[in-house]
Amino acid sequence: MITTTDPRSALLDLLARISFRLGNFTLSSGAKSDYYIDCRTTTLHAEGARLTGLAILDVLREHKLHPAAVGGLTMGADPVVSAVAIASAERAQKDPSAPLIHGFLVRKAEKAHGTGRRIEGFCEAGAPVLIGDDVCTTGASTIAAIEAAREAGMKVIAAVCLVEREEAGGRAALEAACQGAPFLRLYTANDVRAAHVRQVAK
Repeated sequence: MITTTDPRSALLDLLARISFRLGNFTLSSGAKSDYYIDCRTTTLHAEGARLTGLAILDVLREHKLHPAAVGGLTMGADPVVSAVAIASAERAQKDPSAPLIHGFLVRKAEKAHGTGRRIEGFCEAGAPVLIGDDVCTTGASTIAAIEAAREAGMKVIAAVCLVEREEAGGRAALEAACQGAPFLRLYTANDVRAAHVRQVAK
């Protein structure tokens, strides 16, 4: 287990070690890249999940954001959402004044059976919510989740991703979709690459 008291530093080290790969890759956008970051390798790792939740809670505290829930587009956001919700519950056990942050998942399309809902989990009109994602490239999945949350009547107060690839147009599209709410990131892809290079050089 990683024992550093700084979840963000420990999470970066883990991402660099188990989620970053150099090579020739085709991204979901169709673009080519000489590296790939599979955040799910980290967010579904036992310690990585713990660190993900704590690191995002720290970002929310820094920016004085108080969402009632966190949600995102399945499936990249799924472990991020669960990690934040669980971390908030654990923090509330230690500090009863700490708020609980519930979770919701956005389907890529409405169900064709049952209730036909597109959003699973928390869904309350007017509630302040955070949209989370693992990697943001074009921002398409984050934007889809933002739009779905708003269509359900929730108020998006911020969006956050673990890693921003800083591709051309991605941030501008996300900021436009956020409509004045902040778009936050824990790291850039260059941060993860640099950490990976340092580890390999040791």
